[in-house]
Amino acid sequence: MQNNMFNFLHKFEINQIKYKSSLLKLGNHTVLAIIALIAIGSATRVMEAGLACPDWPLCYGTFLPLDHMNLRVFLEWFHRLDAFLVGILILTQFVLSFVWRKFLPNWLPKIYSFLVFLIILQGTLGALTVMNMLASITVMSHLLIAFILLITAIYVNQELSNKQMKKNILWWKFLLSIPLFLTLVQSIIGVRLSSTWSAHLCLSMNQNCVVLNSHKLFAIPVFISITSIIFISFLKFDLFKNNWKFLISAFLLLLSQIFLGILSLKTNLNEPLLIVSHQIVASLLVATLSTLMFKKSTENILFNSNKNKVILSFNS
Repeated sequence: MQNNMFNFLHKFEINQIKYKSSLLKLGNHTVLAIIALIAIGSATRVMEAGLACPDWPLCYGTFLPLDHMNLRVFLEWFHRLDAFLVGILILTQFVLSFVWRKFLPNWLPKIYSFLVFLIILQGTLGALTVMNMLASITVMSHLLIAFILLITAIYVNQELSNKQMKKNILWWKFLLSIPLFLTLVQSIIGVRLSSTWSAHLCLSMNQNCVVLNSHKLFAIPVFISITSIIFISFLKFDLFKNNWKFLISAFLLLLSQIFLGILSLKTNLNEPLLIVSHQIVASLLVATLSTLMFKKSTENILFNSNKNKVILSFNS
């Protein structure tokens, strides 16, 4: 009886690890695809390619518009293709979470349901972006949903990583949520800046400078919050030791973001590569801060494995 119970638990644990690992691999691909989606979306916006395909979801009435293909059409077409890939990845995880639900946490199918809802909402906003002729509020909402998708996908991946926290450091998570929130707001202001031509109007005619000035001023609390996080981690050195790769990455991304922002203004926003790079770095910064906030310590994995060995030895 005891052996049967042990075999059942052992098989259950093997299946649980296997299915979690499979979902984690799909989740990692999803995160990369979402970051690419944000980057391509930025390039599409900067190159004024948002209306390059006049219809939706097809482009010129076909899946692959070779007869109309140019750089702008390619960007908009590829943006939609990547969005479709993200949708397929998330839908696959959603279906698998129900098929494997006996071996997975109860919350997992629910959060995948939320991700599917976000994908549907994102697709709807994408269609409205075309129908509303790139209305600023729709473009801003479109990016915000993309960031929420990214943050949620990272949260799921961290929960699936089979790591256990030694203790729940709520104050650390709260502190990390501040620069994450500020970075999101900064990015949304940046989209407002580009989608309303406020930057060009301000730089060329000194008009409508409120949005540009807000974007520049908001960089200050973002810088202070991230540098404060790094300083606090030095005071609690275990935090820095367990998270130093992500903390250093966040700081380097912050410096890159400031440098690219200054260069973009110096060139009067006439260099698309700089502006697109600025948005890519912003999405990487959001991803890094999200990973830091949801990351679980690997410090006591050995402790747990040793504890399991002791229990097994005792039962045997």
